[in-house]
Amino acid sequence: MIKIQGRLVEPCISSAPGTNKMAKHYRVLLILLVLCLANRSYGQSGLLKVKAEKGDGILSLLRKQGVNPYESYNEFIALNMENLRDSIHLYEGRDYKIPMVKTDSLLPIDSVSTKAIVEKIRNDLSFPIFGERYASVTLKSERLKGNIYYLISGHGGPDPGAMAKYAGKSISEDEYAYDVTLRLARELISHSATVYIIIRDGDDGIRDDRILEIDKDEVAYPNETIPLNQVARLKQRVNIVNELYAENKGKYQRLIVTHVDSRSEGQNIDVFFYHHEKSKNGKKLAESIHKTFEKNYKKYQPNRLYSGTFEDRTSLYLVKKTHPAMTFIEIGNITNAKDQRRILDPDNRQALAKWISEGVLLDYEEK
Repeated sequence: MIKIQGRLVEPCISSAPGTNKMAKHYRVLLILLVLCLANRSYGQSGLLKVKAEKGDGILSLLRKQGVNPYESYNEFIALNMENLRDSIHLYEGRDYKIPMVKTDSLLPIDSVSTKAIVEKIRNDLSFPIFGERYASVTLKSERLKGNIYYLISGHGGPDPGAMAKYAGKSISEDEYAYDVTLRLARELISHSATVYIIIRDGDDGIRDDRILEIDKDEVAYPNETIPLNQVARLKQRVNIVNELYAENKGKYQRLIVTHVDSRSEGQNIDVFFYHHEKSKNGKKLAESIHKTFEKNYKKYQPNRLYSGTFEDRTSLYLVKKTHPAMTFIEIGNITNAKDQRRILDPDNRQALAKWISEGVLLDYEEK
């Protein structure tokens, strides 16, 4: 049971009477998978190779092949490093190696047992806030079990945050910060964390579009209207988090705030992190995520120097007033063309969420 959107959510588990029907369903899916694989070509390495079509990204390419894009993302990059633009983007018309589907993620066609089916379903949780495509979350581990994370995406409601133009259309900070936050929540939940999404939009979900439509229907936990006044807006978020922190006294709790910066168009920035100057745990959290970004840049973009920093910034209202150890993250400059590519590309937004979650795991496991 995991708490999200201010309520406990039970995993969607089929009842015993439906297990025979479910077994037939799995047999059909697996037979179709075998027939599909029989028509594909494999390279000398034995790995499936697929040609990238126009508009394909890593996530969509993996999804088309029936591979979980979140579980196989890093492996795909490692397999195709020399064939990627900027270490993360596909070239149209080129062949890409697809990671092998792990055998333990499939049920054998000849031995579909009721126990195996029920166990598989128990490990699949459903969260409508992530949208129809991403609602199902598979538990990868219990590494963050018992931990509580509060996630705040910047602005929202009547305040879109920083604005810019891309391809003649308006883009806003709050939509992209929210998408990264949802992706991060999904990653943390997959490791059994309890997650509170403080600013949320019930009908957006995780989106794989470059241009995210701007709306103003976001609310604050549990279902509060977001004030127009900036100070009132910040106070509302502080009060929500601090009240939850008091309710969960004695538990491991952390806060992560995600924003998109706005500077001059010519200023390209890397992801950077703030923390409270007197919070050792907040500094450690920011430093752990920073270390993860440094490591991943060296691995995936060895020819590019990562210049992101972590530093104290107690002058920020949320940094100063909230009680949990926290980090405040700026993921890019929305007005800069290079940073826009980082923010607008859904593969990049997924990478940001994945790397932040890896930093969170590092922070907790090295305490």
